[in-house]
Amino acid sequence: MSRAGEQVQRVAAYAVILREGRILLSRLSPRLSRGEMWTLPGGGIDHGEDPREAVVREVYEETGLPVSIGDTAHTFSLHLPDTWRHGRRADAHSVRIVYDGWVPVDAPEPHVVEVDGSTSDAAWHPVGDVVDGTVPTVSLVREALAVHEPFRLQRAAAYALVERDDAVLLTRVSPRGFHTGLWSLPGGGIDHGEAPRDAVVREVLEETGVAVEVGDVVTVDDERIRGTAPSGRDEEMHAIGLVYAARVVGEPGPLVTELDGTTDAVAWVPRSEIESGAVPVVPLVRSALRERDDR
Repeated sequence: MSRAGEQVQRVAAYAVILREGRILLSRLSPRLSRGEMWTLPGGGIDHGEDPREAVVREVYEETGLPVSIGDTAHTFSLHLPDTWRHGRRADAHSVRIVYDGWVPVDAPEPHVVEVDGSTSDAAWHPVGDVVDGTVPTVSLVREALAVHEPFRLQRAAAYALVERDDAVLLTRVSPRGFHTGLWSLPGGGIDHGEAPRDAVVREVLEETGVAVEVGDVVTVDDERIRGTAPSGRDEEMHAIGLVYAARVVGEPGPLVTELDGTTDAVAWVPRSEIESGAVPVVPLVRSALRERDDR
């Protein structure tokens, strides 16, 4: 008959970090697992340490990456009444606090920073390979994935449909925005308390250097996007876009590209190149042109 050992309780904090269908995991060191075994980056909370600060510290030690942590967490409990801890039989209880986390999109490849720690490797793994067992993981990984939901964000934005000589004023989405590399109408998010028409004037000037006068609403469109946000966070964004007809004030000067923004190029694009697909555009562009033609 087995005899229960010393009661040991451990509180630890971890992060679920997803990017484009992959999850960041840490491999347990040989002293903790004889075979290959992966877990969420994280670890024990020091006495007096805030759990969120523990996650940031542990993720960096185990992956070398700076992590941002969400506002909420899930808690998991594991009770092993007859196991081994530090070479002795123990009645072990682990309380695991799991946060949603994200790292910068331009972060380097993960690598272990800690020396002689509990992990020996860090890597991104396809979520599908984790779920189907191709990648061996501790049970916590699959439990955390089962309850994970992307951060939900709703964003209202205003855009301008500016036409000249059968060409449309468009801006190209930079790596800092969703739909990177596609062309869109100039415009962007409406600030708190800002009138949508004022937002159009401000955004068009910032993104193109062109001053415009705003006319009637052409269309109101919406799109749901799931993916990695510019911050690196796994997001589901509901984008609501108001498109206004607009005309250039005075003679248009040279086009100007904003610096370090969500757009990285601006051009007058012939409609024929939009319609043929020669210039790839976001759905909002085609929707606005279609509504404009139907009037």
